[in-house]
Amino acid sequence: MTAVIHHNPNCGTSRNLLKMIEASGEDVCVIDYLETGWTRPQLLALFAGASLTPRTALRISKSPAEELGLTDPSVSDEAILDAMIEHPILVNRPIVVTPKGIRLCRPSERVLDLLEKSAFRHLHQGRRRADRYGKGLGFGGR
Repeated sequence: MTAVIHHNPNCGTSRNLLKMIEASGEDVCVIDYLETGWTRPQLLALFAGASLTPRTALRISKSPAEELGLTDPSVSDEAILDAMIEHPILVNRPIVVTPKGIRLCRPSERVLDLLEKSAFRHLHQGRRRADRYGKGLGFGGR
């Protein structure tokens, strides 16, 4: 199974999630959406699959959302979607796609149900941060 992660390499959550997917043994396809940008059909498909709307997927912190006036409740989803295409940073991340579904993975643990490798999932749910060989991954913990 291949997991696709829409990834921002400057985001700690996104980096940790990428480590989790790699440690699970799944194949991973990394899309740096800040570099590639978004298309309207792509965002609509991701949002529909993850049960999101443009407003619920809008990243407010560390983005120009407020200065662009997008946090005003009167702004339409269409206007937010247009802004997301123009400013890819406005889309909250990381978004992961696998054959098991699509999810905005904040916090990172939301990816666990999307992964096939159940042994890793059980290790992680037990709060032991380890790869499949028992080596620590160092992505923090509770």
